[in-house]
Amino acid sequence: MIGTAWAADAPGGGGLFSDPTFWVAVSFVIFLAIAGKQIVRGLTKLLDDRTALIARTLGEAEKLRNEAQKARDDAQKNLADSAKLAQDIVAQAKQEAVRLTQHAAEERETLIARREQQAKDRIAQAEAQASRDVRNMAVDVALAATRTLLKEQVGAGRTQAMIDDSIAELPRRLH
Repeated sequence: MIGTAWAADAPGGGGLFSDPTFWVAVSFVIFLAIAGKQIVRGLTKLLDDRTALIARTLGEAEKLRNEAQKARDDAQKNLADSAKLAQDIVAQAKQEAVRLTQHAAEERETLIARREQQAKDRIAQAEAQASRDVRNMAVDVALAATRTLLKEQVGAGRTQAMIDDSIAELPRRLH
């Protein structure tokens, strides 16, 4: 209405300032400038907040990445230490096996030597016993033969005295 009234009062009969569309466009531009400034400010704040969130997230991700890298390095170090320890244990076990094998061989040799000596001792004892048995048997046979011979050659009265003398003298002569 105001625009129409001015236009009616205007001497040239109109113009740009009398056109309502012009004033709507000017109002719209002013509104956009005021509202746009607020919208740009809001968008800028929103983008700044989003940028800060992204930066924080990237910082946290970098920190987590560094921690993961450190954990991986520690795990690799522990794995290498464990492998070295396992190699040391295997080497020590091999040395222990060699030592035990040598010890068992020495014990076996000692046992064989001891059993061989025991067998030799038993054989020597058996030989000594056999010698004693043979000697005793020879003495018994000699005594029996002497008795028989004396009985045949000497009379019955003198036989007993000679046998007794021979028997008494026999231990002295045999030993």
